[in-house]
Amino acid sequence: MAFGLKKRGPSNFARAADGSMTLIEHIRELRNRLFRASLAILVGFGFGVWLSGPVLHILQKPYCDLPKARLIDGNCNFVQLGPADLFLLQMKVALWVGLIIAAPIWLYQLWAFIAPGLHRHERRYAYFFTALAAPLFAAGAVLAYFVTSKGLEFLLNVSGGGDVTTTLDITRYVGFVTNLILLFGVAFEFPLIVLMLNFVGLASAKRLLSWWRVAVFVFFAFSAVVTPTPDPFGMTALAICLCALYFAAVGVAFINDKRRGRGREVYAGIADDEVSPLDLSTEPVPAGGRIEASEPIGAPEPVAAPKPIERRYDDMT
Repeated sequence: MAFGLKKRGPSNFARAADGSMTLIEHIRELRNRLFRASLAILVGFGFGVWLSGPVLHILQKPYCDLPKARLIDGNCNFVQLGPADLFLLQMKVALWVGLIIAAPIWLYQLWAFIAPGLHRHERRYAYFFTALAAPLFAAGAVLAYFVTSKGLEFLLNVSGGGDVTTTLDITRYVGFVTNLILLFGVAFEFPLIVLMLNFVGLASAKRLLSWWRVAVFVFFAFSAVVTPTPDPFGMTALAICLCALYFAAVGVAFINDKRRGRGREVYAGIADDEVSPLDLSTEPVPAGGRIEASEPIGAPEPVAAPKPIERRYDDMT
């Protein structure tokens, strides 16, 4: 007996008639995009291993610049609690550096997979928000780097005594600095959410401006909760920057509303409990012409004769 594959007819593996991609083609494209992005990250990781030493030196600088960090022998010293802690930390830093170096490639692969399903105005919005997201995150990271030195100085002055020597664990210290940088960078993306609410028409610029008291309170409360240091410097710096970015976003929202002509609607100047003005002026309506009936009104329609009942061979009657 011979076995063979049955010949397939037109299936969903072929491209649709309208040019759209099938599910299998989407999965294959996702696989190719992920492979290219992973390859770029792997190459960036190789460069990150080479740059992990200088990056660690930059992360250690806020602590090493403090006078209390050089009280023992004039050098800035850290400790590791495990034999592989420093090696694992270098690999972790190398991975982060590799992600940053390969960001243009894997972000492009992500965009190339998503963009065909977006409309033209959605792509324009994506370009705008992406162009703002990177500088805002970088600004938050730079602010966190300078806030770290102030926070460490405050903590060491409060907790350190005359007979207490402070030596930091390198893994926990780098984790503290990187978490603070990531936190400030993500917090600086909040104005993009405000602009998104305005661009999609969910909140006007006047409404956003009326929320400024609530926004300022939320910013200071958020900064007090998420800032890992108990000193007032980091909390105040983050809250003030968020307030400034919020008012800048509201200013952009005013420009967007003016460009789109929002606020000039018919009921824009009317309160919720105010009756809108009605136009009571009437216009004369001319009389229509005489309509001649083609058939007498009320004539009955012909009724079709009933069809004979068809009986089946298995009817009992």
